[in-house]
Amino acid sequence: MTSQHFEEQSTLGEAGDGLSHLPSSFAYLLTIHLKEGRNLVVRDRCGTSDPYVKFKLNGKTLYKSKVIYKNLNPVWDEIVVLPIQSLDQKLHVKVYDRDLTTSDFMGSAYVILSDLELNRTTEHILKLEDPNSLEDDMGVIVLNLNLVVKQGDFKRHRWSNRKRLSASKSSLIRNLRLSESLKKNQLWNGIISITLLEGKNVSGGNMTEIFVQLKLGDQRYKSKTLCKSANPQWQEQFDFHYFSDRMGILDIEVWGKDSKKREERLGTCKVDISALPLKQTNCLELPLESCLGALLMLVTLTPCAGVSVSDLCVCPLADPSERKQISQRYCLQNSLKDMKDVGILQVKVLKAVDLLAADFSGKSDPFCLLELGNDRLQTHTIYKNLNPEWNKVFTFPIKDIHDVLEVTVFDEDGDKPPDFLGKVAIPLLSIRDGQPNCYVLKNKDLEQAFKGVIYLEMDLIYNPVKASIRTFTPREKRFVEDSRKLSKKILSRDVDRVKRITMAIWNTIQFLKSCFQWESTLRSTIAFVVFLVTVWNFELYMIPLALLLIFVYNFLRPTKGKVSITQDNQESTDIDDEEDEDDKESEKKGLIERIYMVQDIVSTVQNILEEIASFGERIKNTFNWTVPFLSSLACLILAAATITLYFIPLRYIILIWGINKFTKKLRNPYSIDNNELLDFLSRVPSDVQKVQYAELKLCSSHSPLRKKRSAP
Repeated sequence: MTSQHFEEQSTLGEAGDGLSHLPSSFAYLLTIHLKEGRNLVVRDRCGTSDPYVKFKLNGKTLYKSKVIYKNLNPVWDEIVVLPIQSLDQKLHVKVYDRDLTTSDFMGSAYVILSDLELNRTTEHILKLEDPNSLEDDMGVIVLNLNLVVKQGDFKRHRWSNRKRLSASKSSLIRNLRLSESLKKNQLWNGIISITLLEGKNVSGGNMTEIFVQLKLGDQRYKSKTLCKSANPQWQEQFDFHYFSDRMGILDIEVWGKDSKKREERLGTCKVDISALPLKQTNCLELPLESCLGALLMLVTLTPCAGVSVSDLCVCPLADPSERKQISQRYCLQNSLKDMKDVGILQVKVLKAVDLLAADFSGKSDPFCLLELGNDRLQTHTIYKNLNPEWNKVFTFPIKDIHDVLEVTVFDEDGDKPPDFLGKVAIPLLSIRDGQPNCYVLKNKDLEQAFKGVIYLEMDLIYNPVKASIRTFTPREKRFVEDSRKLSKKILSRDVDRVKRITMAIWNTIQFLKSCFQWESTLRSTIAFVVFLVTVWNFELYMIPLALLLIFVYNFLRPTKGKVSITQDNQESTDIDDEEDEDDKESEKKGLIERIYMVQDIVSTVQNILEEIASFGERIKNTFNWTVPFLSSLACLILAAATITLYFIPLRYIILIWGINKFTKKLRNPYSIDNNELLDFLSRVPSDVQKVQYAELKLCSSHSPLRKKRSAP
């Protein structure tokens, strides 16, 4: 709900202060401003809850708030207007904890509607109670209530006002105003690189694990969790966006976990970013407040060029001189300059067609959100339109050529979270430069067709040498997001993926075993001869040479059937986007600890299975030339390794490797260790990602769609 609705309420006729003078046939409008909760009860095993609120009249749920994750003092700040037919009833306010299967009850309260005064906003602090709970204090819910008389057809009045406001002239002015404000608020001027090195004499108390949270505005990072130590070594790097017109304070918090996975903040410190010099690495030792110890970190502010939002008529790469200048910046001669600046991406967001109607009027208020790693840019909103034309041009600086551009279409819904209208994911290496493309929108999981299509035109300019070197360094960490809930279907899918990998390994072992058992005379004879020849003539350089031959074989192998494999994977990984939430009230607390213990174990198993399956699939897809850039790079490395091992004795290679390892910290005390092989494999898509990145055929968008209105 927006402020417009308050203006509509103020235009309603004056009513008396007492309810006795009102005819019984009149109905009312109750405006509820759900503000916050205070000191709510713990329902999660980690010592927090994921609360949301339901408002009920006569046993029917009239409104459900959004979920605030991991917070016992949530701030909703939501407004809803409910029609009331009779004041002889109670408005029940019930609080629940969002969970995997059922929602745990966190207490309830009620308001007697006949006690409310007309035309007056009053604050109510409702104490939550549960007769079945042993907890004395379950916290309170704070909300404002305003009751007015409903005169005429409120719904018609509301939509007529909206219709007048959406006239062409006012809509154009509003779109231009929003577009300019979006440009101002979205464009960052540089990157703040933070290297979290270590802690010094950090007091952990009774905690068994320790981690750090960093926050700058709405950008948040969480470090890896280490076992408690006085001098924990994190050795991690994080990149924040830098806005010259609104420099803020970097908030740093040190957290600990006990044996029961309960989290507790141990200490805090702050860094004034505006006081640091540009283009200089600042080594800071920050003492912690409220606890002993300090944090050692490096902070570097680097100006960044290449991010912009413009109209179609002033497209940056359309100017030949500017395009030539940008191409010169990323030519091979400049391969060793500014290694983090890999390239530039230009995206023209042209239009969308046949979007899903998310509003009751049969229309939508669509806008586009473009995400490339942690970089986000957004179009303005086109109101009351299922075929919007944005005609905007966005440019992104490229830090990793293996990133994926995600374009999501949302429906603006006032102060509420926007409704999801479709999404596409486009790997940068699959972009066809300068060609307008029509993409079929997919669901949230990027595995099924959704309603509508979007038209994009993209240009990519990058330096292949910088992109190749960046492949063997750690991927950029993502901002902290809500943790993924346990899903039975995802768990089943991961079990199937691991089973396929296990069966492939098992079949290989059985094949080798059959060679020794002489089940086939011809096969065993050939295997025996190959074994004798290989062992007699074996040299170390033959190992990378054999791997190189596998790449050559897969490259020359006929490609028929590869499309069908992707389609089969798409069918096997079909996960329903919407799982109906169980709205049954669970007002009993029994066995909560045991349930959460099982949930944590199963969630851990799910994550382990996914890691195992993804690792095996990435190795397979490297040899299968799924991403030609990566497979070609692997072939180049293997060829170099073969030549090196052929001409240079092994002891010299091991000696050079050992000297480099032992002297690395002496040459650069703040260097971050990494595994180049694992960093390379992290760029190779798994089978699930192959399905998500696959471009759907346009004809599939015309299939019948039975979708309910959903929120992202």
